Amino acid sequence: MPEKEATIEAAVQKLTRNYREGDLFLSRSGKRLPSRDQVIDITRQLRAIVFPGFFGNDSCAREFPEYYVGFHLNELFDRLCRQIEIAFEYDKETRESGERHAREVTARFFESLPGIQELLMKDVQAGFDGDPAAKSKEEIIFCYPGLYAIYVYRLAHVLYLEKVPFIPRIMTEHAHSRTGIDINPGARIGEYFFIDHGTGVVIGETTEIGNNVKLYQGVTLGALSTRMGQALANVKRHPTIEDNVTIYSNSTVLGGDTVIGANSVVAGNTFIIESVPAGTKVSVKNPELVIRAPGLKEE
Repeated sequence: MPEKEATIEAAVQKLTRNYREGDLFLSRSGKRLPSRDQVIDITRQLRAIVFPGFFGNDSCAREFPEYYVGFHLNELFDRLCRQIEIAFEYDKETRESGERHAREVTARFFESLPGIQELLMKDVQAGFDGDPAAKSKEEIIFCYPGLYAIYVYRLAHVLYLEKVPFIPRIMTEHAHSRTGIDINPGARIGEYFFIDHGTGVVIGETTEIGNNVKLYQGVTLGALSTRMGQALANVKRHPTIEDNVTIYSNSTVLGGDTVIGANSVVAGNTFIIESVPAGTKVSVKNPELVIRAPGLKEE
């Protein structure tokens, strides 16, 4: 038998044996998972509703806003409802209960859109107020990756609270892959939130963030340890950041009992695993800087 055919036959036998012996390789009988492409497209399409005029060429938004919004929401409602229904059915709900549950959740999600839009406009204002490089609020909406990650998070958080399987994480991981900003949909984030630059920011599931908080690139709000795995599910593992806090680049704050008090400033490259009181400035003592002229030997 030629080498190619033998190699393929051996691989087929081993792979299909893994399929039969494993419980994750094939979807549950008669079930399918939500479409990542559909969920991501719905997320993108909703952005043209939340920020009309920025992400589409439809002049109808200005001339006939009620028609524009109604037309697009009607389509998006059905599409999102179908994906939520698929997620519920895969998660062991019956077809009838999954369909009913999906319509209820989708209705509540769309009812929340005006409130999400209002929150996002406050996030835009926070970005403009906090970034002297911003030329306009339009620039923040149209260009800033931090705002896109926040936008996706605020949509996904509503579905997370509704206990929708898969879809909230699909949404935030899409934003993560696009922006480098990883916000778990379970995090609780207040008003006037801004992420400057953003690359490498990680915000864990049980993080609580108050109002008027600003993070810079590389900030991690994480857990002290996850060695216990699933035993830590539903346990507060990530820190609480109170109102009016700024955390500068590459700082790490860990632990579910760790609280950064209101009106505090955390300097760059700081590692925190215990609470700090309100009004605190936290920094690392500057390391010694050694500069040698070319050609000089180390003493």
